[in-house]
Amino acid sequence: MVFVDFLDRRETTATLPTVCMHCQDPPAPCAQVCPTQAILITSDGVVQEANKERCIACENCLHACPFGVPKLDPVERQQYKCNMCYDRVVEGKKPMCATVCPSGAIFYGTHEELAARQRGKPVNVHQFGRQTVRTRVYVVAPPVLELLSVERLPDYEEAVERIEKREG
Repeated sequence: MVFVDFLDRRETTATLPTVCMHCQDPPAPCAQVCPTQAILITSDGVVQEANKERCIACENCLHACPFGVPKLDPVERQQYKCNMCYDRVVEGKKPMCATVCPSGAIFYGTHEELAARQRGKPVNVHQFGRQTVRTRVYVVAPPVLELLSVERLPDYEEAVERIEKREG
């Protein structure tokens, strides 16, 4: 299931579905920090939603996810997140988000099928400060980024250093 967070348009600039990136390396930080092993990873790498009988609502997974995907239901006190519609995928169907997306922005298929669409560069390696995360879900970077030669955003210290050099 894909969950769309409510965003106040007066204070924010975009509304995006918060799909799980199904972290591959390191394997699912959310699952690694779960003290009750409520979050499991299938043999094909899909990071499952927390098992409701095991989840103790400790919120460790919420803080461990570099993408901010897991959420906690405040009433049920249970974690929820995208599980790539695993019940559909194992039957050979696409996840519901890819099925109903009116613009085709959410695509489900092989890496080769994605590359053949030629809408940009598929990226599955993300840098969070000193932490590199490789995911099973690709984000397609628009071609304009290649023109800008943007490989990665600088971390905080590097950005401050660049600004100081420019001003100094």
